[in-house]
Amino acid sequence: MNNNAYCTPRFAHFHNPHYHPAYPPISLCPTLFLPRPPLYSLLMTIPQATTEDSTQPSTRTVRVVVKGRVQGVFYRNWTVENAVQLGLKGWVRNKRDGSVEALFSGNPDAVQEMEQRCRRGPPDAMVTGLQVFPTSDDPGSGFERKRTE
Repeated sequence: MNNNAYCTPRFAHFHNPHYHPAYPPISLCPTLFLPRPPLYSLLMTIPQATTEDSTQPSTRTVRVVVKGRVQGVFYRNWTVENAVQLGLKGWVRNKRDGSVEALFSGNPDAVQEMEQRCRRGPPDAMVTGLQVFPTSDDPGSGFERKRTE
């Protein structure tokens, strides 16, 4: 039996009243399907993560300076809530120049997520700048809100 007998004719869409050029017809030709490898062979090619992976450090510590309308909008309280939610250690404080400064330490993915959240900030904030500096400062044992410096 000829497999091509089941293929949609190449120009059949011109006779279809529902044809739209933005949505070209999909060919249902069985000869175009490629065989799939067995599932076990796919699993064998996926690299397995190990606990001894030395390419990514277990802890990352950064100092962040956030600029914009970030004081008087509960930015520090919001930062404490988010950092605790992500399991981070460190602190947050207002600066006399109108910015907010924070130290985040923990799982590298959680620190990166916190950086992304700080770019948005709480609903009433208007973040215009975010600077991130790697540091070796001691983050302490939890996450705290510090006094203005």
